[in-house]
Amino acid sequence: MSAPSKTPLLDRIREPADIRRLAPEQLTQLAQELRSETIDAVSVTGGHLGAGLGVVELTVALHYVFNTPADRVIWDVGHQAYPHKILTGRRDRIRTLRQAAGLSGFTRRCESEYDPFGAGHSSTSISAGLGMAVGRDLAGAANQVVCVIGDGSMSAGMAYEAMNNAGSMNSRLIVILNDNDMSIAPPVGAMSAYLSRLISSKPYLSLRHFAKDIADHLPEPLRNAARRAEEFTRGLVTGGTLFEELGFYYVGPIDGHNLDHLLPVLQNVRDAEDRDGSTGPVLIHVVTKKGHGYAPAEASADKLHAVARFDVVTGAQAKTKSNVPTYTRVFADGLIAEAEQDPKIVAITAAMPSGTGLDLFEKRFPTRCFDVGIAEQHAVTFAGGLACEGFKPFVAIYSTFLQRAYDQLVHDVVLQKLPVRFALDRAGLVGADGATHAGTFDLAYLGCLPGIVLMAPSDEAELMHMVATAAAIDDRPSAIRYPRGEGVGIDRPQRGQVLEIGRGRIIQEGNKVALLNLGSRLGECVKAAQELAARGLSTTVADARFAKPLDTALIRRLALEHQVLITIEEGSVGGFGSFVLHDLAHAGLLDGGIKIRPMTLPDRFIEQDTPIRQYDDAALNARHIVSTALRALGVADVVGTARA
Repeated sequence: MSAPSKTPLLDRIREPADIRRLAPEQLTQLAQELRSETIDAVSVTGGHLGAGLGVVELTVALHYVFNTPADRVIWDVGHQAYPHKILTGRRDRIRTLRQAAGLSGFTRRCESEYDPFGAGHSSTSISAGLGMAVGRDLAGAANQVVCVIGDGSMSAGMAYEAMNNAGSMNSRLIVILNDNDMSIAPPVGAMSAYLSRLISSKPYLSLRHFAKDIADHLPEPLRNAARRAEEFTRGLVTGGTLFEELGFYYVGPIDGHNLDHLLPVLQNVRDAEDRDGSTGPVLIHVVTKKGHGYAPAEASADKLHAVARFDVVTGAQAKTKSNVPTYTRVFADGLIAEAEQDPKIVAITAAMPSGTGLDLFEKRFPTRCFDVGIAEQHAVTFAGGLACEGFKPFVAIYSTFLQRAYDQLVHDVVLQKLPVRFALDRAGLVGADGATHAGTFDLAYLGCLPGIVLMAPSDEAELMHMVATAAAIDDRPSAIRYPRGEGVGIDRPQRGQVLEIGRGRIIQEGNKVALLNLGSRLGECVKAAQELAARGLSTTVADARFAKPLDTALIRRLALEHQVLITIEEGSVGGFGSFVLHDLAHAGLLDGGIKIRPMTLPDRFIEQDTPIRQYDDAALNARHIVSTALRALGVADVVGTARA
């Protein structure tokens, strides 16, 4: 006889409609089983854990109360949506999270009808939800739209722009503020739960509407005074004055782990109607704890936000130990070394201190490090203001996140020639985080900006030198892009040396094929050169170092002295290779016999996988470089090309 299942209720759930067939008193057990399944799945795959554990009860309650997928539930960022995926028909694939051909670590429209909006970046849910709500109204439909956004994501201006718009439009929209840091909420308990049920109930709303009808017949000064008195009184009892001023009806705070509190409030808000059939936008303030229900996560400083594979019993992660530092660590060490010598150096991060290495900088220089929250636009302009006052700001930010602040980059920094230094982590492909976090476009979107200095190191020592170089540039903006993961393992100096701006270097000399690298594909170029040499094709390998300004003397020499010139970069079409072609065209060197082949990331998004496989898929490994050279020379290709 087989052992009884540890998840008997969860085993019955194939879709959210199955949850709605359960009795309310069964939902607590379902939540416990869902939490266990989430922990077990992430222990196998790695990924985001703490955020998902914090919203288990909320996830169950939402799918129980609302008629998903007809009712839209939009998860901001999406890394807390693993329990949601388990309940929405994807449990059988949950152990493929973040793996090749597996489930995404974020919500994704093409993955399920229960993911109405894809989210890898934060603070987008209210804007998207308002668009869906207005679309529903225009179509004459009656479904609900629910946005779940964390208090961290509420630090971004986009969330308030959306709330301001929603409040003025008065469309029916439900926003759930998942406050998991206790940064807003007062103590939550039985009285708070009672008040939340009361003010979201039909009797209270009916009384409120009755009072409003009476007030409408009063003179305007008295009418306005009555409205302000009601809002003020309710604000004193519940909080939420800011949200009320933005036009939202505020309910809360309530305990997000207590289904007896969650269910009646969600049901009240779902069923509430004004005289015109809509209560307008509503904000429900739910207080949760990251990592709730799993002791190792609750005890962890970051609540096990992002984890490698781990032991379920102990929480110990199976992280491989290496003596080779990550590029993130090298950047941090390089910046600290510069800041030791220059008190004007300051550092800025947008809610990613550990992800960018600035947590190490902050330990050494606590008054010179600034975490501005999830506010990339503000971070860039804030840095511009610091530069105006003679400081040397380094904005450490993921390449893909800087896209959110492009207007500020152009208008507030580059146009004014302010010496802000950008350290772009996660440049190139990033593995399991997939396309939403891949830094594939920065060479193109930065390289088109006049006057900026754009650098890309090929190893750890080069990154140290480029940090020193950026610190020394005081008359214009600069940027360094570097990849995720470990370096190549070479020795690095205690402090970098300032490089000559716009000057590349020759790694090895040849006379037939020239490989001009930008970034961390240099090792693959050296391997390719060895294979070509074995075929009798003498090959030069050069490291450009700078995408802007270009080392035009080096580029033109390579074009004149070789039959084939291949550029290699970890960026999209429109980046370094395009700059090289532009220069050679204006120099008239494309009219001769030189064959130029730019190798970039393909014109498509690369799916999640290991970085090695991603670069193989992108045709940027050594064998693809060799194949490109052989085809350019008209030599039979026996190496193999990229996968389709």
